[in-house]
Amino acid sequence: MKVKKYAAPTMNEAMKKVRTELGEDAVILNSKVTYTGGFIGLFKKKMIEVIAAIDPEVASEKLEISRVRSKAMSSSLTQKEYEKKTEFEPTRMVESELKELKQMISTLKSKNQFEKFHDVVQEILLYLKKHEVNDSALYLLGDELEKKIPNHSLPHEGIEEWAMKEVKEFLHHHLNGIEMGGISYSRKYINVIGPTGVGKTTTLAKMAAEAVIEKRMKIAFITTDTYRIAAIEQLKTYAGLLNVPVEVVYKMEDFKKAIDKFVDYDHVFIDTAGRNFREKKYVEDLRSIIDFNQQMETFLVLSFTSKENDMREIISQFSPIHIDRFIFTKLDETSSYGSMINLMSETGIGAAYVTNGQDVPEDIKEMNVDEIVRLLMKGFCHERSSI
Repeated sequence: MKVKKYAAPTMNEAMKKVRTELGEDAVILNSKVTYTGGFIGLFKKKMIEVIAAIDPEVASEKLEISRVRSKAMSSSLTQKEYEKKTEFEPTRMVESELKELKQMISTLKSKNQFEKFHDVVQEILLYLKKHEVNDSALYLLGDELEKKIPNHSLPHEGIEEWAMKEVKEFLHHHLNGIEMGGISYSRKYINVIGPTGVGKTTTLAKMAAEAVIEKRMKIAFITTDTYRIAAIEQLKTYAGLLNVPVEVVYKMEDFKKAIDKFVDYDHVFIDTAGRNFREKKYVEDLRSIIDFNQQMETFLVLSFTSKENDMREIISQFSPIHIDRFIFTKLDETSSYGSMINLMSETGIGAAYVTNGQDVPEDIKEMNVDEIVRLLMKGFCHERSSI
């Protein structure tokens, strides 16, 4: 019997590894949760460890049976069946060619969209379009870039640097007046809101860790996420590691008691429940538990993996609550960042942070226009350097 151990962040990922290497006939002998890594002994990363086994003889027998069946089916195929099967081959070829043609037309449409611009400008605009930056911004950028190309020509040397500089200048103007950056620490209460599954609790812990470890501040936690026991336990774990108190509140009266209890603390970080963002009642419930009239800095957490229209709907649903800045999570799960620029431009609300993993406090980055341009354009520089 062949026995092997696998480790992955989730059980699903561990099972994928087992099936890929050992096949569908593998047997799980044991599974457990382990913790690795960490920061000065804290914030260890949760992993699922699975021990799986496969009997090579059983696998070999199943493979042989499959081969025999396949051979039998092949030999029993009559001439008529063969002709019936092959008559569809031209159809498949036509369908394949049509698919390729559609892809070519789509590519040509994208190129023709910006054909009035210089080749280099087209190259930049098409790259940003792949990042899903909206067309209105791209045309504005194209017009600005076109003005800066002397005699409608540009040497190929240094195009990457020129593109970075010009896109940065454009975005500074395009996002002018929109406040960005992390926690201002000008208000005592720091609140994160958002739909379920975007990583609010982990993000709050990263922000709190910075306040404790780097700023040496005295902080506390309040959580209103009473819908999931695991969420409360997760926040209590972070609170224990940071050696800070946490209060669970169920109603406005509990919230006011928690505020009184933490009156001598520098800042209080508030975690909220993640619910279906299409339920208006969720926002109403938040307002019935949290006193948003307090000195509060509120961050709406959005996931890069969400569709842009869904993110717009989330922002709309939370509009009764004053949102200071956005936090975009799951940067490591996408290669398209244009939605961040589109939403900031449309709403006038800036980005505070992006997060790119589960590690606390490492996987978080404070945002400004320069950082957005670096994030957006690094692929452009890499693509051109590899040509």
